[in-house]
Amino acid sequence: MSRVANNPVSLPRGVEVKVDGNDLTIKGGKGSLQLSLNAGVRVSQDDNVLTIAYDGDQFKAMAGTTRALVNNMVKGVSEGWEKKLVLNGVGYRAKADGGSVSLTVGLSHPVDYKLPKGVTAETPTQTEVVVSGIDKQAVGQVAAEIRSFRPPEPYKGKGIRYADEFVRRKEAKKK
Repeated sequence: MSRVANNPVSLPRGVEVKVDGNDLTIKGGKGSLQLSLNAGVRVSQDDNVLTIAYDGDQFKAMAGTTRALVNNMVKGVSEGWEKKLVLNGVGYRAKADGGSVSLTVGLSHPVDYKLPKGVTAETPTQTEVVVSGIDKQAVGQVAAEIRSFRPPEPYKGKGIRYADEFVRRKEAKKK
């Protein structure tokens, strides 16, 4: 069985934690995040270490999940999260401006994706999009939604893929 909840979460410099009943607030250099804790899970702070405790075996899995969420929040407010997307295809381009990303991905119209609050996107080149923010879930969701406009196809490899994703190629039909 996993023992994720038994591992303490160490707090880097500049990160403040406030536990108020079932509400947990973590503030850092990049911003602030909140989490509502399950009734059977408790978070306590000793110096620069957060420990997770739970009541009974039925809350053991939730304690591990809470520990992972708290660790992601601490990393988010101190370092931030980012996902990199790569556009592969003739004429496929992306341009980030302000709170939206404009994609030209072989559709009859350009796709304008409005970014949610707390998530930013930049385009170092026309074929790369870097989505970043402090909330890991929000960054991953935005990257997945941008990818869903044109997922990579297995024959030519055209589409939007993650930078670390491998697209398994298929052989074309033979005569």
